[in-house]
Amino acid sequence: MPMPVCVLYTKCHDPYSNLAAEEAMLLRCRDTATLFLWQNEHTVVIGSGQNAWRECEVSLLEKEGGRLARRTTGGGAVYHDLGNLNFSFIVPRSAYDVPRQLNVVLQALLSLGIDARASGRNDLTAQGKKFSGNAFRLLNHAALHHGTLLVNTDRSRVGRYLNVDPSKLQAKGVRSVASRVCNLSDLAPVTVEQTARAMIASFGALYGACRAEELDPHSLPGYGELLKKQLDWNWQLGRSPVGDWQGETRFDWGGVELILNIEGGIVAAARVYTDAMDETLAPRLESALTGARFQPGTLSERAAHLSPDLARWLANCRI
Repeated sequence: MPMPVCVLYTKCHDPYSNLAAEEAMLLRCRDTATLFLWQNEHTVVIGSGQNAWRECEVSLLEKEGGRLARRTTGGGAVYHDLGNLNFSFIVPRSAYDVPRQLNVVLQALLSLGIDARASGRNDLTAQGKKFSGNAFRLLNHAALHHGTLLVNTDRSRVGRYLNVDPSKLQAKGVRSVASRVCNLSDLAPVTVEQTARAMIASFGALYGACRAEELDPHSLPGYGELLKKQLDWNWQLGRSPVGDWQGETRFDWGGVELILNIEGGIVAAARVYTDAMDETLAPRLESALTGARFQPGTLSERAAHLSPDLARWLANCRI
């Protein structure tokens, strides 16, 4: 029996509403594959494990009328405006298939005359430049894969608001965040509306045709509480990142910033910021390190079951 499919879009440009609606759909997903298309206006969206103050010029963004939002997936910070189209694949866990989902995007762009490909851990590129970043969240019953499509975004604002780790740029062989991205409209005469129509057609061809419908987020169970979470300062910006010891490093799979509060030689509290794709890494590492003796060997042992890379780094940290 074919899997039910659904295409939803929204005319709402509020990041908190859109992210709450997306999470509400994920939590209630059971047997339907959904493509959700949405846009945010003048917004920086950071990953679930990131340090907002480090990744974004928060004060400047707010002064200039922008908003900061935190998503539930891992990965790095992105800038959204109305030249950017966001897509979300919300599917039952049994139907989660990243290559198939990416193929929806790639085939949509090919129909618009753009030859693109998947690159690295979570990017889509064309002519060597990035136009899309993707992120993921897996639950027992369902999965989320979402991403951006830079169609005609204001690239000057990408570099204006985002503080990208210099080591990340160096690893990619580029000098600034603005230089490593491109708009799809630089490659072909496309608009956001044309891109959305191409995504809907491609999804229909690969999953099954259906009519696109406008979403009423208030109809989603749990939407109200999830919206409250998105609007909460503690969710958006988290605790102030201060502590007695701080260290940071970067691995092939992402960067890690670790802040420890030390009391009597014991880690009283740990705070982890990361752009790793695993959205569970930060809370698991925080839990593992809390209560540990503040010495390299002990910290390394506590992290060993999470990542050999983290364990080696902590074993050699200066304390």
